Amino acid sequence: MKRDGGRHAPEEIRAFIEGHGTGAIPDYQVSAWLMAAYLNGLDDAETDALTQALLHSGHVFDWSALGRPTADKHSTGGVGDKISLILAPLVAACGVLVPMVSGRGLGHTGGTLDKLESIPGFRTRLTPDELRAQLDRVGVVMVGQGPDLAPADGRLYALRDVTSTVERDYFIVPSIVSKKIAEGASALVYDVKSGSGAFMKTRDAARGLARRLVATSRALGARAAAFVTDMSWPIGEAVGNALEVTESWRVLRGERVAGTRELTLTLAAEMVSLAGEAPRQKSREQVEGALDSGAALEKFERMVEAQGGDLSELRAKGSLHPAPASVEVVADREGVLAGCECDRLGELLVEWGGGRLRKEDAIDPRVGLTMLRSRGERVKRGEAFARLMLAREDRVAAARVAACFSIEATAPPAAPADLVFERLE
Repeated sequence: MKRDGGRHAPEEIRAFIEGHGTGAIPDYQVSAWLMAAYLNGLDDAETDALTQALLHSGHVFDWSALGRPTADKHSTGGVGDKISLILAPLVAACGVLVPMVSGRGLGHTGGTLDKLESIPGFRTRLTPDELRAQLDRVGVVMVGQGPDLAPADGRLYALRDVTSTVERDYFIVPSIVSKKIAEGASALVYDVKSGSGAFMKTRDAARGLARRLVATSRALGARAAAFVTDMSWPIGEAVGNALEVTESWRVLRGERVAGTRELTLTLAAEMVSLAGEAPRQKSREQVEGALDSGAALEKFERMVEAQGGDLSELRAKGSLHPAPASVEVVADREGVLAGCECDRLGELLVEWGGGRLRKEDAIDPRVGLTMLRSRGERVKRGEAFARLMLAREDRVAAARVAACFSIEATAPPAAPADLVFERLE
């Protein structure tokens, strides 16, 4: 039906999702449907029906008995987007429970779970009883979708990734909202990326998705707001799983990494404000205090320990999983670092093992990129502006990375310090 441009009734979508869950409808048929829907679209009623079907495919958690407000954040994904690793323990340090359910790498973007799993021993799968106990004791948990939480979304998410059917808001909204409502968060903040490294390339497209996410969340009873943010340049200094954990650790320890720190504080303040219905300025002061005092770092360490992670290497060496080979990425001309094809950069790192080409692929956490210079800085010909980390030496790889960056005669317009273009509610 969808192949020929037809419209599904809500009960048809519900039966389709249930059939995939039981195995009656195999992956190859679901993949065909995804492509048909990608090409022909889903209307508002079909999108809402898909959200409800995914939401009620598993258990919907309720943490009200724990006696504290709950909140979570979702990003539509980016290159170097390690914000959740800092934000979740930071918000928890402000007295808000954060039951964060995250995903793996999707297309050219990195996944929070893949980053967390570069910490030796870190468990991203907990039972419902373990979730409740840790949330009550520590205040924050960061896990993947288990069999009890919107399991149909987990299955669909994996197939969207490998069938290149990601960039449609009628897939994105049901996937995100079903998962966030099911996890039991009563306040939700959405970080909708716009630019070369985002699934929404234009600000108008990002704004439209942001509004739909907020509206759908509110319709299901959650307080919600969204930010449209810049994804035309890698966030912070590091791209790649282990490198991003290291950068997050540095920010939690008080380092002021440009972009990463400011965006984290903006999103965290919104979460605390929505959860407690407090003024945003007061919440901003609260999250800054929790980050600068070390309270957020303490929460992070307790969360990692509770989920079986070992931070000894990070504490001792200040890094995780050093790569066997590193090569400098150099400028081919003098000028100003002006732009980056972030999607192409992400695709290259996936190709070299930093992400998945197929859902069964293993990730090499060592693969990544460290920026040595920032957007708008002047470089000389032959000067290194980034360092590429690989499993083996590859000079051609460095040249391919260099081609993702543009060097111009003049500096581009400055991005906002916190990378935020606008707030929507």
